[in-house]
Amino acid sequence: MNFISVRLITADIKPMVRFYEQITGLPVKQYTDDFAELQTPSGTLAIGSTRTLQLFGGDDIARACSNQSAIIEFRVDNVDMEYQKLTDMLGKRIVQKPTTMPWGNRSLLFRDPDGNLVNFFTPVTPEALNKVDG
Repeated sequence: MNFISVRLITADIKPMVRFYEQITGLPVKQYTDDFAELQTPSGTLAIGSTRTLQLFGGDDIARACSNQSAIIEFRVDNVDMEYQKLTDMLGKRIVQKPTTMPWGNRSLLFRDPDGNLVNFFTPVTPEALNKVDG
């Protein structure tokens, strides 16, 4: 089995697509007005509109803007440089400035337009580097 993607459900797909393109510098491919994907070498972040829920059984199976448990994480080369680059754009969306965590990652935590938590991190200790680089 291979883990392939995470899908965010949103009521307004366009701001989410723009946001993820801006923060990652990667293109988001929009296949339809209701579905887009940000593809990275290690996985895909899919973005689907609430209209796609009908294809999975109805409006009640997921709710936009209600994530209270997941954090979307991206490994970056230098989290402090990303923070400097994105500070003005992120503004009040920043939850935590770059901080070195006890497990050895330096992390920047912020929210996307729907309130989902996003973590940019850089492994900074030998243990953390070994964990992600194997």
